Amino acid sequence: MADIQITCINKSDRNSKHEGITYLGNSSGKWSKQQVIGWIEDKSHTFYTKVNGNRANIGVVNGENGKYLRTHADGKWNDNLLSLSECP
Repeated sequence: MADIQITCINKSDRNSKHEGITYLGNSSGKWSKQQVIGWIEDKSHTFYTKVNGNRANIGVVNGENGKYLRTHADGKWNDNLLSLSECP
């Protein structure tokens, strides 16, 4: 199992929220939202962000429009993914 830090995202619409994230990545590569959801759900990899030195784990949320990814830290869901820059 790999523990992978996510440092960038791509969204279908720059103004969209978590549901609009299409890709997540770092300097080693970029993966689709569906791939990351699958790896989290089958427990083959874990993903996280670091914002201001604080780690937030990425989890799967079941929304009204399907599954999406969001960060979770200190017992709360938060918006750390949305603060990341766009992936190239």
